[in-house]
Amino acid sequence: MPPIPLILVLGATASGKSALAVMLAERLGGEVVSADAMAVYREMDIGTAKPTAADLARAPHHLVSVLDASDRCDVQRWLGLAETAIADIHARGRRVIVAGGSPLYTKALVEGLSAGAPRDAAVRARLTARYDAEGPAALFADLTQRDPTYAAQRHANDRQRVVRALEVIELTGRPYSSFHTTDGVTRGDYRSRSIGLEWERDTLHRRINARAKAMFASGLIDEVRALSGRLSAEARQAVGYKEVLAHLAGEYDRERAEELVRRNSRHLAKHQLTWYRRFRDMVWLPGDAPDLVARAEALARAFLAG
Repeated sequence: MPPIPLILVLGATASGKSALAVMLAERLGGEVVSADAMAVYREMDIGTAKPTAADLARAPHHLVSVLDASDRCDVQRWLGLAETAIADIHARGRRVIVAGGSPLYTKALVEGLSAGAPRDAAVRARLTARYDAEGPAALFADLTQRDPTYAAQRHANDRQRVVRALEVIELTGRPYSSFHTTDGVTRGDYRSRSIGLEWERDTLHRRINARAKAMFASGLIDEVRALSGRLSAEARQAVGYKEVLAHLAGEYDRERAEELVRRNSRHLAKHQLTWYRRFRDMVWLPGDAPDLVARAEALARAFLAG
């Protein structure tokens, strides 16, 4: 069976991925598969900047609001959900448009997952005890030094994942991030074209700041308050949610929460772009180009015809 073609629309947060994906889906007869680690959760709407009701009406979307906020979702679970959605879309003769905001997820989709990393309960228990005794900062600093790629995706307070990563490093001598995918060897059942949205740095930061302001104005604090008692460990780490949770816990005021959401969103954007620039087949287009949609459509059609 020929490989299924995937059009990936990638870029930093607030770069316009969702809007471009919808327009390509309309023009190509496609459906959108969200590759956002947090968009899978129901009720986490404002802080994840999910597609609007108008976008959802214009093109079918998959993996948006499919899990409860108390549920757990990692790259392996998301990949299984994505593969099911892609097979369904393709079987119906529709084109697959992947809108990506989580680089590890899109990388896993294109390359697949490796067999996995080893486990050792004794090592894990020792590291957990050290985490509890020395505090999050000490072990996170160790992880940052030994596996900066994985550390860039995590927060120091995510004890389970920090400990897990260090466990694997101790057992294998390899970065934990090296176990996640097949390191550049693409899978045979898909072929893909990646289209990246590129912005001048200051312009992107203004867009990020404006989005953060709009989120707070739209009720982000109330949304997080309503969900705070049942967010999973993964969901609690989402930018926008972890900062507001700390605000609700009395760690700082609203102004500081907004400042941290802006700052951490900019950090996230830098991390996303660092990952996406490693994608070998990426074609970058200016996010503010007046003919952006036409250029993206031409790239997609040329790829689909190949």
